[in-house]
Amino acid sequence: MMDNKYLVEVQNLQQYFPVAGGKLLEKKVVKAVDNVSFGIKRGETLGLVGESGCGKTTTGRTLLRLYEPTSGKIFFDGKDITKVNMLPYRQKMQIVFQDPYASLDPRMTVGDIIGEAIDIHHLAANKKDRQDQIISVLSTVGLNSEHANRYPHEFSGGQRQRVGIARALAVNPQFIVCDEPVSALDVSIQAQVVNMFEKLQEEMGLTYLFIAHDLSIVKHISNRIGVMYLGKMVELADSYELTFHSVHPYTKSLISAIPIADPETSRKSKRIVLEGDVPSPVNPPSGCRFRTRCPYADELCAAQEPEWKEVSTGHYAACHHLDKVN
Repeated sequence: MMDNKYLVEVQNLQQYFPVAGGKLLEKKVVKAVDNVSFGIKRGETLGLVGESGCGKTTTGRTLLRLYEPTSGKIFFDGKDITKVNMLPYRQKMQIVFQDPYASLDPRMTVGDIIGEAIDIHHLAANKKDRQDQIISVLSTVGLNSEHANRYPHEFSGGQRQRVGIARALAVNPQFIVCDEPVSALDVSIQAQVVNMFEKLQEEMGLTYLFIAHDLSIVKHISNRIGVMYLGKMVELADSYELTFHSVHPYTKSLISAIPIADPETSRKSKRIVLEGDVPSPVNPPSGCRFRTRCPYADELCAAQEPEWKEVSTGHYAACHHLDKVN
């Protein structure tokens, strides 16, 4: 049994994907997620940020066992679920996908898309109960009963994402992975959807893993934020602490890129621009993965991977030169 402070916990999670090609007998892998550990407390939102290809989505999907983990352990409510049959847990753990256009079956009506989850988990006593549940969950996300008979192509992007959220809520889950749920939407709609996530969390006591590459949204919705770079977690802290007292050079660069509404402050703030491109996850740099773009990197960074350690209470980071950076 695990410490029940966390509803969801992962320990040393690894997700490697084999890569085609290369020399004979030489097996190449993409280390999409490499030794990542964190816990999410009940009722909180843990934000996960980083640039495209850093392993955020893979972490979320592996946590739900949509991908089988290469190694590491996953716990839900104190129980190890790394190797168990996931069907009973599918009801408790759900996902809202990034693309509302690709994640809904175009041949099914919205009522059937939501009803499918209710059917699989036998949550309705009869047809009328099923219909009532579908209409109830639609109204929860701001849609009405007429929408149940329509097909996904009849909806706008924001409405489709609401359907995706309704599908996740239909089984009354405890935990939802929100995989970039607003990145495909217009900015005006993004705010509505983020506010809806917050309202649902209050009303239903939900726990979220909120994945995004836009730090300004994550900082708004999250209690704590983890920052990933090339398959590794580089910093994890309380949302306010991370925004104003970040210690890792990569996090500092991400935060400096958040637009500031006040022109005076904006002129004074200094943008930290990273040199170079993100290295290939098939052939990551030795030692610290961030060293090829880090202004503080030296021989130690190339030789040795930095240790993941607690810098101050609840604030973790992995960097050899925290004294230089701060």
